Order: sequence, then structure tokens, then C-alpha cells
Amino acid sequence: MTEFPIYSRSDPDGTTARAPSAVPVDDVVLPFEVSALDLRGRLVRLGPALDDILGKHNYPAPVAKLLGEAIILTALLGSSLKFDGRFILQTQTDGPVSLIVVDFAAPDRMRGYARYDAAQLVAGQDSAALLGRGHLAMTIDQGPDMNRYQGLVALDGGTLEDAAHEYFLRSEQIPTRVRLAVGEELRSGDGPRHAWRGGGMLLQFLPKAAGRARMPDLDPGDAPDGHVGDTTTEDDAWVEGQSLIATVEDVELIDTDLSGERLLYRLFHERGVRVFATRPARAQCSCSRDAVAAMLASFPREDRVEMVENGRVVVTCEFCSTVYAFTPQEAGAED
Repeated sequence: MTEFPIYSRSDPDGTTARAPSAVPVDDVVLPFEVSALDLRGRLVRLGPALDDILGKHNYPAPVAKLLGEAIILTALLGSSLKFDGRFILQTQTDGPVSLIVVDFAAPDRMRGYARYDAAQLVAGQDSAALLGRGHLAMTIDQGPDMNRYQGLVALDGGTLEDAAHEYFLRSEQIPTRVRLAVGEELRSGDGPRHAWRGGGMLLQFLPKAAGRARMPDLDPGDAPDGHVGDTTTEDDAWVEGQSLIATVEDVELIDTDLSGERLLYRLFHERGVRVFATRPARAQCSCSRDAVAAMLASFPREDRVEMVENGRVVVTCEFCSTVYAFTPQEAGAED
């Protein structure tokens, strides 16, 4: 991986450093490292790609914002895949937004959609209230000849950030912190319009000595009275890393005038931060007419016959809203 050290107050390995770029870049994933604290992470900035995905549907603003956060989280996690697979994030809950599906196909393709009940939407609901209670599934699909890996975490009235922290605590056992932010900006051009943009940061503590990354044992929930829980203390480097990422404000993650490198410099310049080559992230659905035709062919013939309306079988992609129309003959649905 090509590396580009950012200028820091101390550079113990003697690497030639440079000042952080002042040029903001959208639709990229920027990996970074703070070696003095054994921290590695990724910074995601999405502009047109996020607006493209959200613009495929006429979502109410709170629903679009929540789906945007899920897309940012998926980009942070999916961009770590080292093979041509898929990372799929899915929520199923009892909240107003009952279903979210975001699909990241390595190395850079994203799509996503949300299902919601407009009757349950109430002004002022935050992301936690929109999600409600249920579960979050994170699936890694390595291809047709490989087993899938799936991790589940409960959604119990918290945010996607909370769920991500719980997932890494229980499933990966890697000290991790995540920040997500999504907002609208007013763009000019052919008349003013609102456009979505988002940003996120993932920070992980990955020391060479595994014992330093040990986290407190989970509360068993049925300990007897007087039981003293795990007294493991967090490593000082990780305490510092958490304190630093906690200072990141939403506006910094989505600011069109603040480059990702400058944001990282603000946070970590005293310790020294190194960035690596950016990776693109783009909105692209994987649907096609051939794929939809194959899907129709998997249904029993009688089901396909029932799909015929006004002399056509019409299928709309839930991700990108593309409409595919077939004659009954093409769909194998002739009487």
C-alpha cells in the first residue's frame, strides 16, 4: 500500500513528511495510521455517491439521513475487504424504519434502500427512535463457493454507532470507535437544490502485543450478589485514541471546505499521523435485465402468470428504482 506521511511534530522512523492536503475530495475512503498509539482507521467522505443513492427514492429527510448513516457505516466496514466479495448491512426492527439494506461490492460499488411506515413518522425523531428495537446483521459474502460469515447484534433503542460498537465488542473483540454524520447542503446550478453528503471515521486499537488490546469481560447478567466484575483497565494509548475521536464534530465530517487530511491532522498531529492512498467509493446498482429475468424464472409458472398486469410483468428494483417490463412470453407467464 502506498503511504503518504502527513507532517507531524515527531517522525521517529525518519520518513520524509509533507503538509496535509487542503483539497477536499468526495467519494473516497482514506486509510490512516497513528503508529505512536497503535491506532489504525479509515475516514470516509461521500458526496455525489451518497446523494445518488438517496435520490433514487423520495425518502422523508429523517429516513434519508438514517439510511445515509447506514451507507457511511457500510463503506467504513466494507472497504476493508481484501477480496472481490460483498459486505451487506441489514437492519430489521419494529421502528418506523423497519428495514435497511446496504450492499458494498468490493472494491468500490455501493447501493442501499430503506423500508418505512410513513404513519409512524413523528417530527423530531432521531435515528435511534426511527430504528426502534430489533437486530443488525453484518454479512460477508466471499462468493458462491465460499461460506458466508454473519454477525448479529441487537438494536435496543440505540443508534447505528452504538450497534457498531457493540458488534466489535462482542464479535470481533477489537477495541473500536465509530463516528457517523449525514447532512444536506444547498447546491446551485439549474436552480437551487438540496444534496446529501456524509462522512464517517472508524478508529481501531491494534497493538502488536495482543494483551494490550484486551477488553473487559462482558457482564454475564446472572452474577450473584457481591460479585466483583472484570477490573481490566484500558490501555492508555486506547484511552487517548477514544478521547480524540470523541472530539470530532458532525460538521467536520461533512464540511465541504475541510479536507480529510486536514481533519486527521487536527486530531492526531501531536502524535503523528500517516495516510495511505485513497480508495474510490461509488454508487452503482448490480441489477440488470438479465438478472431480473433469471429471478422471474426461479418462480413457479403459476406465480408468474399471476404477476401479469395490463399485459406485462413489471419488476422495480428496490435499490435503484429501475423499472424492468417483460411481455408474458418473455417472463414465461403465458396462459
